[in-house]
Amino acid sequence: MSYRLGIDLGGTKIAGIVLAADGEVRWESRVPTPRDDYAATLEAIASLVATGEAAAGARCSVGLGMPGAISPATGRVKNANSTWLNGRPFHADLEARLDRDVRVANDANCLAVSEAVDGAAAGASVVFGVILGTGVGGGIAIDGRVLTGANAIAGEWGHNPLPWPDDGEGGHACYCGRRGCLETWLSGPGLAADFQRRTNEAAASEQVVARATAGDAAAGAVLADWTRRLARGLAMVVNLLDPDVIVVGGGLSAIGALYDDVPRLWDRWVFSDRVATRLVPARYGAASGVRGAAWLWGESR
Repeated sequence: MSYRLGIDLGGTKIAGIVLAADGEVRWESRVPTPRDDYAATLEAIASLVATGEAAAGARCSVGLGMPGAISPATGRVKNANSTWLNGRPFHADLEARLDRDVRVANDANCLAVSEAVDGAAAGASVVFGVILGTGVGGGIAIDGRVLTGANAIAGEWGHNPLPWPDDGEGGHACYCGRRGCLETWLSGPGLAADFQRRTNEAAASEQVVARATAGDAAAGAVLADWTRRLARGLAMVVNLLDPDVIVVGGGLSAIGALYDDVPRLWDRWVFSDRVATRLVPARYGAASGVRGAAWLWGESR
């Protein structure tokens, strides 16, 4: 039996999984990410692969999801918020370390593939995968296959500006060097920063959400504005891509009300007489990225 091994390289943890051909999990584990240490990151991935193959009792195909992308121009990492990867020949180094071909994709693309293959968007032709967490990412799967794009940035909506801005929605500085990116508004840190600007009180994004749910007026107003901004951001995606399904992952995907509230709001900005696009939470939650990495070797099925 053939097995697919997936690795999800995150900023704080590296997850690994082995899937059988039918998608059944045969092994999974996670280890802390050696932050700011490139060589140790490669070794941590190699160790996970070795452990997973030992558990499966077989040599596996390996797919990896990562922040950022591999530049088609240089073969090196670009746009990763795990900045110690940027400018490194990560794909080539990983293949040399593991002594095999490795398929690498952006982590949001892996989310989209996972959910398109056997998740919340199974059977859909065009799937947009959204990560709302420490950062804001996006990825595209067409008939269960990653759409990378000529510049390896297909789906990178988080570094476009907030569309149709209201008064008071000026541009905040983003780590990418620009101002006003959607990530500065819609990420967990962006939500927390907006709450602090408006209340003079520090609170993590999950605390803001909990307080809003409990009836706190200030937190409720901040969350309502966040939801409206998300509706505008996703309306722009619908206008450009017209996906069958938008699947949401990341920590903020747990805000259950967004799946009713955003479709109710986005009609105003979508250039159509109706919006048939479905907005759904990722079926596999935090495991969608690592499952999608494993399914990168299912693209030729």
